[in-house]
Amino acid sequence: MNDPWITIASPELTAAINPLGAELSSLRDGEGRELMTDADPRWWTGRAPLLFPFVGRSRGDVYRYSGHEFPMAQHGFARRMGFSPVDQSDHAVTLRLEADAQTRAAYPFDFRLDMRFALAGATLAMTATVTNRGEADMPFSFGYHPAFAWPLPYGGEAEDHRIVFEQPEPAPLRRVGEEPGLIAPDSISSPVDGNTLAPTHAMFAGDALIWDRIESRSLLWGVPGRPRLRIGFPDTPWLGLWQKPGAHYLCIEPWAGMADLVGFTGEVWDKQGIMALLPGDARSFRMDVSLLKD
Repeated sequence: MNDPWITIASPELTAAINPLGAELSSLRDGEGRELMTDADPRWWTGRAPLLFPFVGRSRGDVYRYSGHEFPMAQHGFARRMGFSPVDQSDHAVTLRLEADAQTRAAYPFDFRLDMRFALAGATLAMTATVTNRGEADMPFSFGYHPAFAWPLPYGGEAEDHRIVFEQPEPAPLRRVGEEPGLIAPDSISSPVDGNTLAPTHAMFAGDALIWDRIESRSLLWGVPGRPRLRIGFPDTPWLGLWQKPGAHYLCIEPWAGMADLVGFTGEVWDKQGIMALLPGDARSFRMDVSLLKD
């Protein structure tokens, strides 16, 4: 049986976190209105998986390290593993995943992944900290994958919702290519008008929209003139937007890493966005979600 969700609260927000995957599973406002996916199984039962030790799909669901091939499912294994609470209060909790025999079979590195959730007023601050506890350089990437309600519970139709970036975003986008889950080598024109994207379900018929050249480190999600969510992602240089067309969510996914390119045959160090964490070092990735009512 899975452990029960852990609840933290402030006067403005209540968050529930599933220890399985340290997954943010519910975020409600002060009136109890849900701001995240309804997890309708017709579309996708995920809510906010953590992407570790790799973001996206490895070609053939394997990667190569030091002359050996290792199995790796899409988005890594952290989302399917139990985390243990190591620090908890009414408004904050830290959950931890550490390397064990199961993880070393697929990822031969002595890691620690701490995931902290903290509520202050109308902001949920999430911080993932990856630590290399081994003696070799550790290749990894990390990403967030939260699914926010579309439409949000503040009136307006789905087609009234907008993504408003912090900065204009004219750069071309990447898309999934012919090999499922892998990135096509060519780019497509940006659908962003200045700093504003009007998302439609049809945009996601070919899978995610992927920015590998993004100037913004925050965005707004919702209907202009109504309460909206501000999503901050100061530590991740790439961004994905995704949904199953027609579902009641939009995934807003800050990434430090990306799936393999179509046809990729290189070693792990050649994968897009792979970072090297030196022995004893740690690196953190923050994502903030704020409810703006004005």
